[in-house]
Amino acid sequence: MNVLSLSATFPYPPSRGGTQVRTFNLLKYLNQYHRVTVVTQRQEGVTDDEIEALRGYVSELVVFERPPIVDKSLLRKVRRFSGFFLGGTPPSVLSYYSREMQTWVDEAVASGNYDVITCEHSVNETFVRPRWGDRLKTLVNVHSSIFGTCRQQLETETAERPLRDRLNLPLLYRYENRYCQKFSHIVVTTPEDGAQMKQFNPDSCIMVIPNGVDVELFPMRSHDPGGHRLIFVGAMDNIANIDAVTFLVKEIYPQVRSRYPDTTLTLVGSNPVPEVQQLATVSGVTVTGRVPSMSDYLHEATVCVVSMRIGYGIKNKTLEAMAAGTPIVGSDAALEGLQVDDESQPRRALRANHVEEYVQAIAHLFDNESLRQDLSRNGRAYVQEQFTWERAGQLYERAIAAESGVCPET
Repeated sequence: MNVLSLSATFPYPPSRGGTQVRTFNLLKYLNQYHRVTVVTQRQEGVTDDEIEALRGYVSELVVFERPPIVDKSLLRKVRRFSGFFLGGTPPSVLSYYSREMQTWVDEAVASGNYDVITCEHSVNETFVRPRWGDRLKTLVNVHSSIFGTCRQQLETETAERPLRDRLNLPLLYRYENRYCQKFSHIVVTTPEDGAQMKQFNPDSCIMVIPNGVDVELFPMRSHDPGGHRLIFVGAMDNIANIDAVTFLVKEIYPQVRSRYPDTTLTLVGSNPVPEVQQLATVSGVTVTGRVPSMSDYLHEATVCVVSMRIGYGIKNKTLEAMAAGTPIVGSDAALEGLQVDDESQPRRALRANHVEEYVQAIAHLFDNESLRQDLSRNGRAYVQEQFTWERAGQLYERAIAAESGVCPET
């Protein structure tokens, strides 16, 4: 089949962020069985070498320049909200819109050369015309529900601008409900997102395809390092991660250190914003920035704390730590879509949502080598069985290749 895949986020290298990781690995797998044309945008920081490297993984690569960042003045913000209210599309989605890219996509679909068009992340839906569903299969790969994420941030009181988000929430519901009608197939990462999308488009085929891990890049650690070393991993310019590490350093870490004075905490991830860099002034806390090998840092840690309070979907950071064999203490958000403490299954992580729960779980792991080894072994086995990119790619290929009107089982 000829597949036209839209990804406004440049999907390489796959270590740059969660969107890039999922998009790259699924398209890389898909290209083994179909001719995949990727249409993407070059944002700041993407090098010529990275563009050439990506060409080696797809059949054809078409690159446009990312639209310039719009004026952030108050007047401009009022106009953007007015446009959202009247037009129905969020400013965050419109910021990716390119007339040049739209023209190319229109002509490509009109040519009749493609059997399937995919949106690799919901922000790309703006390039898909509603009428195209009559001439080719339309699929959107929803990494996470933006309505669900906004609602969650308001419910947990972690919204950066709560007044704005309360105004946006019904508009996001209207937007997500509208764009879902354009697609015959909707791919999500968790059953929770699947249920949300089913409300929006009951007639669409909803497929749950979780994220995966490259188990060669995240090998099982060779031994338990012991000690009292904590780690958090993730892109440090992501709002959900910024909130998580701030919560970890300011509220959880001090109480752990009062029990174990030699405890250290390493925050590993690219592009730490000033707010994150400031956390390195706390005794025992290190902010690394981007590192050559995330797995090396995971192997050295006693416990990986995934203190997420916001964010929808399966978290790559959780799966990667499991693959590396690092015991995890994580929140409901961090463990979404994973069976880690079901009584019918081996325990694969410890769950915590409040400060005292985190402290107790971390202390339990610090003091119990046998438990650490159990979580390490069980987590690795779980990832190898359920969450490799090979398995995710197989499911995605099944969604692409399915006959019209057929919804494959996952």
